[in-house]
Amino acid sequence: MNEITKSATAFVGYEYKEVTVKQSLENLYVDSYTAFGWQYDGGGTTLSSLGTITLKFKRDRKIQNKTELARLQRHFEVAVKQIDQLEMMKTRTAAITAFTTGIVGSGFMAISVFSITGATTHLVLCIIFGALGFLAWGLAYPLFHRISAKKTVQMTELIEQKFDEIYDICQKATALIR
Repeated sequence: MNEITKSATAFVGYEYKEVTVKQSLENLYVDSYTAFGWQYDGGGTTLSSLGTITLKFKRDRKIQNKTELARLQRHFEVAVKQIDQLEMMKTRTAAITAFTTGIVGSGFMAISVFSITGATTHLVLCIIFGALGFLAWGLAYPLFHRISAKKTVQMTELIEQKFDEIYDICQKATALIR
């Protein structure tokens, strides 16, 4: 009975950490930070307009292997940022290509208008550039989907490798705590 009383009244000093993450990554952070000795300290503040959430954690100040855990935690955070960048790369190239195609189409339409309204009227040039403009506008959307589908296949494998890396990091951290 005396041991229970001592351990129940023993003071534990905590260090606290707040992390602002995308809402889609909330579960990954909550699950992974426990491997580094952090305890989830309740709900976070949601910034719905930005799609982010602030998570609160606490950890015993006297945890063993603190420096190694901090190093592994930084490695984890870098891997998560890389996953986020890979996710954005799925559509970045496709969007740039589609926007560029749309702008080229707009350029063709401008040339078409100028060729019909100029000092010398060129009806044939107007029709040709107008058709090219409509063609470029029409190709932008399918081009976006085709390129983003290819990039998604490429990036999915890299993202899975990063998740495996995160899993290994968390296993190493958990082994240090025990």
